[in-house]
Amino acid sequence: MLTTLNTAYTDTRAADLAWALGREPLPALATLDLELTGAKLELRLLGASHQVLLQEERGICSETVACMPGSSTPLPLGVAKRVGDWEYEFAARVEVLSPGQFAGRAQELLALVADHPHGLAGVFPGSPHAFTALLAQHHEGQMHWRTWHAYPQDGQLVATRTRVGVRVVSGTSRRRGGDLSPSGV
Repeated sequence: MLTTLNTAYTDTRAADLAWALGREPLPALATLDLELTGAKLELRLLGASHQVLLQEERGICSETVACMPGSSTPLPLGVAKRVGDWEYEFAARVEVLSPGQFAGRAQELLALVADHPHGLAGVFPGSPHAFTALLAQHHEGQMHWRTWHAYPQDGQLVATRTRVGVRVVSGTSRRRGGDLSPSGV
């Protein structure tokens, strides 16, 4: 789903993005509610980027990547944590692109997300390449989502990948699924 966001473009630099787990739902400009194999997932576009809310019988997981006044946790390159019975993994990277590369990548990503049944993208007023996009899927018992935050004035595209799965322990090995390296994000 593609929407035009009726708000000012507030998170204007990739360096201003912060990451947080466990935040309460923040006011959203657009949302997409999904039911994926028994899990409820809410993709939320904020005036200052994104929030994903996952609810399942095991509990709730809330991820926020946005400009958050007073936040002391900048956007990390990677995080691996236990959240209740879940394993949570997050990876982020910043791509710096020329204006032509940026426009092409923006069009490619918006087309991908706009036509996907589990995708939500919002374009901010003032530039067709200023956007935030989210894409979710359920794969092998785990929830995955990717996000993109575009900063055309600086030629920066912030890409993130998240995986949330049930912690499975057998002997000393843990079951893992999906590649969360930010390459190919």
